[in-house]
Amino acid sequence: MTLIKSISGIRGTIGGQPGGSLTPIDVVKFTAAYAATLPQRKPQPNGDRYKVVVGKDARMSGDMVEQLVVGTLIGCGIDVVKCGFASTPTTEMAVLFANADGGIILTASHNPRQWNALKLLNDKGEFLTAIEGQAVLDLAEKEDFCFAEVDDLGQIEEEDFTDKHLDAVLALPAVDVEAIKTAKFTVVVDAINSVGGIIMPRLLKRLGVKCIGLNCNPTGDFAHNPEPLPANLVDLSETVVKEKADLGISVDPDVDRLAFIQEDGKPFVEEYTLVSVADYLCELAEKEGKPIATVSNLSSTRALRDVTEKHGGTYYASAVGEVNVTTLMHKVGALIGGEGNGGVIYPAIHAGRDAMVGVALFLSNLAHKKMKVSELKKTYPQYFIAKNKIQLSDSALIEKILTELKKIYANENINDIDGVKINFEKDKTWVHLRKSNTEPIIRIYSEASTMEAAEALGNEVIAVANKIIG
Repeated sequence: MTLIKSISGIRGTIGGQPGGSLTPIDVVKFTAAYAATLPQRKPQPNGDRYKVVVGKDARMSGDMVEQLVVGTLIGCGIDVVKCGFASTPTTEMAVLFANADGGIILTASHNPRQWNALKLLNDKGEFLTAIEGQAVLDLAEKEDFCFAEVDDLGQIEEEDFTDKHLDAVLALPAVDVEAIKTAKFTVVVDAINSVGGIIMPRLLKRLGVKCIGLNCNPTGDFAHNPEPLPANLVDLSETVVKEKADLGISVDPDVDRLAFIQEDGKPFVEEYTLVSVADYLCELAEKEGKPIATVSNLSSTRALRDVTEKHGGTYYASAVGEVNVTTLMHKVGALIGGEGNGGVIYPAIHAGRDAMVGVALFLSNLAHKKMKVSELKKTYPQYFIAKNKIQLSDSALIEKILTELKKIYANENINDIDGVKINFEKDKTWVHLRKSNTEPIIRIYSEASTMEAAEALGNEVIAVANKIIG
C-alpha cells in the first residue's frame, strides 16, 4: 500500500493501515489541515464564512472519499459546494464560479483504480504554492486541529458546473465554433469510464461534431491502464480506423491530460498536443500584432520553442510540475503553456490544464487548415524523446553527478533550475537529468530529431555519469 504526501496534495491507495495508504483517517487529517490553513492563505473569506468547492472523478472510491472530505469541512465550520462528478478543470473553474475560497479535487489523475487523492486549490482555482502546500503537510503531521461547535457547522449546497465550464470554452474568441461545425468532423472519444464520458461528448455535440463514445460510462471501472499513452490506446486506434473517423481523443480520468490519435490510427504524440494548439494561437496573435510568450517545463519537447520563435515569440522553460508552469506563465504573461504530457494551459480561460480547451482549440486549428490530422502533424518540427534512468545505491551521488556534468558541459547552454538540462543549441538537441523525490534515481530525458539520436545522446551522458562515480 502507498501514501504519497506532497505540496500539491495527498495521494495513495485505498485500504490498509493509517499513514501507509489513503485511509479514512488520512483523508480526514489532511482535509482538516487544509481547512485550518485557509486563514493563512486568505485572511478574510469572500462571504460570511469560508466556502470550499469539492469535485470528484468517477473512480470507485470517490463516494467514500467525498463523504469524508465534505463531512470534515463541515465539521471545521466551512460551507461546501459539491460539484459531484466533475473534471479537474471544471472543479478549478467552479472555485471562481461559486466565489469560493478554495477547492479540493478528488482524483488520482492517471493512476490506476485502487488510487485516489486530494488535490488542493486556492481561491483562484489554482494549485497551492510550495509554501502553502508545505503548511498543510506540517499541520497534518502535528494534528493540531480545532473543530466547530454545533451552531457553527458548515452547510452543503450542490451544483453541476459542467455546462458553465463549456459555456466559457465556447465563448473563447480563438474557438471557431462555426468553422468546426462546417467541417463536420467525426471523432472517437476514449474516456476511460470516468468523467470525460460526461463532459467530452457534451462539448463535441455543442461543436457539431459526431462523437463515437468508447468507455464513456462513468463507472470508475477503468477499461485499461488510464494513462493516455499509445500502448494503452490500441482499442481507440483501431476504432478510429474502423469508423473512418477524423480524430481519436483520449483523456485521463480527471480530463486534464489529452492525447490524439490520427485518422490513420497512429499516435499524434502526446508532446504535440500543446505544440499544435500553441502554433494555432501564436499564428492568431502574430496576425493581430500581439506579444507572444509560451511556457513548458524543462522535460517537454523543443518543438514548442521552435513554433513560438517562428511566430516571433519568446519561449520560457519552467521547473517540472504544473504549479511551476503556471507560476512562470503568470510572471511572463504567457499566451499559452503546459506540459508535454498532453496538458494544455490557456490563461484566457483559467490557469490549469484543460482537455476541453485543448480539444476546442485543436479542432479550430484543424478546421482552418483543412487538412488531415496526420498532414497537420507533418507541418511541425519533428523531435523524439528517449527516457532513461540511472539507479544509484547512494542518493548522495546524485548531487555529485549533476555538479560535475555542469562543469563538463560548461560550454553548452545549461539550465539548472530543476536538476540539470544541457541544451546543445547547434544540434537542436538536449538532455535533462532530474533526481527522483522518492528513490535514489536520476531520471534522464533526451531529445533529438530521431529516436536513435535521442537514445545515443542519453547513453552518452549516462556513460559520462558512470565515469564521474567511478
